[in-house]
Amino acid sequence: MAGSTLTRTQATTAGAAARSPGYYVRQRLLGNRPAMAGLGFIMLCSLIAVLGYWVLPDNSPNANNSLVQLQKEPPGFQATVLRLPIRDSLRSASDNIFRNWASGRAPRYQEVPIGGYRFQGDSVFIEPYQNHSALADKARRYSLAEVAGQPGTRAELQQLVAQERIGPRTYWLGTDKSGRDELSRLLLGTRVSLGIGLVAVLISVVLGMAVGAVAGYVGGWLDSLLLGVMTVVWSIPGIMLVIAISLALDSKGVWTSFVAVGLTMWVDVARVVRGQMLSLREKTFVEAGRVLGLPQSRLIIRHLLPNMTGPLIVIATSNFAAAILLEAGLSFLGLGVQPPAPSWGLMVNEGFQLLGTEAGLWLTLLPGLAISLLVLSFNLLGNGLRDAYDPKTPLNG
Repeated sequence: MAGSTLTRTQATTAGAAARSPGYYVRQRLLGNRPAMAGLGFIMLCSLIAVLGYWVLPDNSPNANNSLVQLQKEPPGFQATVLRLPIRDSLRSASDNIFRNWASGRAPRYQEVPIGGYRFQGDSVFIEPYQNHSALADKARRYSLAEVAGQPGTRAELQQLVAQERIGPRTYWLGTDKSGRDELSRLLLGTRVSLGIGLVAVLISVVLGMAVGAVAGYVGGWLDSLLLGVMTVVWSIPGIMLVIAISLALDSKGVWTSFVAVGLTMWVDVARVVRGQMLSLREKTFVEAGRVLGLPQSRLIIRHLLPNMTGPLIVIATSNFAAAILLEAGLSFLGLGVQPPAPSWGLMVNEGFQLLGTEAGLWLTLLPGLAISLLVLSFNLLGNGLRDAYDPKTPLNG
């Protein structure tokens, strides 16, 4: 019996000893509550960005359905809207599910806020909507067939109009200065922010790994030359580099911002990879690879770079947060994503222009809070990954 217990204990000890380093990295990360909270928020934002227009209250292209009568309304505002059908020729190809996911759905109705309505014969009379900035207007008359968009008896058309063409709409986060749904634009802004962060990180990691690996492994005059280039790029402010790249590409579109931000962040990765390469190139396994005649490219790609996974993941999360902040700053200055695309930095600028009015507070606060939470989440995750890859960090639980 004692021998059996001893055998099980030895087996358990041997199993624990056989666990890979990745197991302990995962355990440390899972035990870090702030890091997991940050990861949870990032995953939520990623899900919203992936679903995109499918989950937006306003799924028009760029969530740009503007109702000027409803501009600068507070969160929780509700209005009654009349939906007038648009001719088929104006909404062709609007039912392609993948096109709708990528760029939104072409409007099917012309929406008009109303104050009330009444039926009279074959017509419906619409009372104009009045708000804090609207001028008095006269009631308008529409035929039932025009509003319904199809033929039918008077009773059928009245029922269709009352049930499907006239209804309430709630703006949970209010409207901006153009009368657009703030919630839809805020949610769609996650696609821009995460997209530019992802592209920037991919560009910076690929370019930085290539430059840093060559500089650190080859050494000599090439290392001095590449280090000088890194030092020069490092000394130039990121915003100035983005402006220069945008001018060189003669564009200020979304993809230009993605590429420009990525090309300004590779130096951080290159410096880390170079430092790691300098310490690893003298290791025994590298000397063994040289003795066996392995080409330098294989030594770098297959044996040296995989040993830098931890530091690269940590710096990638840091660059992700920095890219989001840089894009928001550029869009705020009008140098990044251009209207009507819903960038959080651009939304902060629109709210900032209204500061001093009742609407300015939440139109500035909401996108600013979204930027802060997403950047904080990436910083918390980066701190958690740094601790998880540190062997000296104790396991929780």
